[in-house]
Amino acid sequence: MSLKPLSPQAIRQHLDQGALLVDIRSADEYAREHIAQARHIPMEQLTEGAAALQNAKAVVFHCRSGNRTQMSAQILSACVTGEAYVLEGGLDAWKKAGLPVVVDASQPLELQRQVQIAAGSMIVLGTALGAMVSPWFFLLSGFVGAGLVFAGVSGFCGLARVLMKMPWNQSPVTAHMRSGD
Repeated sequence: MSLKPLSPQAIRQHLDQGALLVDIRSADEYAREHIAQARHIPMEQLTEGAAALQNAKAVVFHCRSGNRTQMSAQILSACVTGEAYVLEGGLDAWKKAGLPVVVDASQPLELQRQVQIAAGSMIVLGTALGAMVSPWFFLLSGFVGAGLVFAGVSGFCGLARVLMKMPWNQSPVTAHMRSGD
């Protein structure tokens, strides 16, 4: 069974008729921006949360662009007993259609985007310094590139681990607990 694609306008009609909207993105993505009616069940927790979907007559899954949802279509459709749909174009299409979203700009950027920004900045810095100051700075770009390859192959990203510990990625409760207060 596969997910039937529906436009944002069609999804809105299904929601009015009692369909359940499920956001499969990670917690940091959901916290920053989401559709108000969406229930958050991250993809990695879906098997545990699937029981909540069993009685729904229609479930609509979505991610940011629709790609993750389409790639996981078999797994997602197996979690429901009723109709299973995908929001065509994901959250991006929902916003493009002018439909409302809940935005919390106080939440940090998604960790993946932070890694991309930090790694890209270090590569550009290493290249610029290598060209203008000393060729030894090219090693910085090489080191970051090697780290990205290692992260892709192993699934372990040291830069992501470092960024997770940064103050802007800490909730007030976590930061309070770490300081020992």
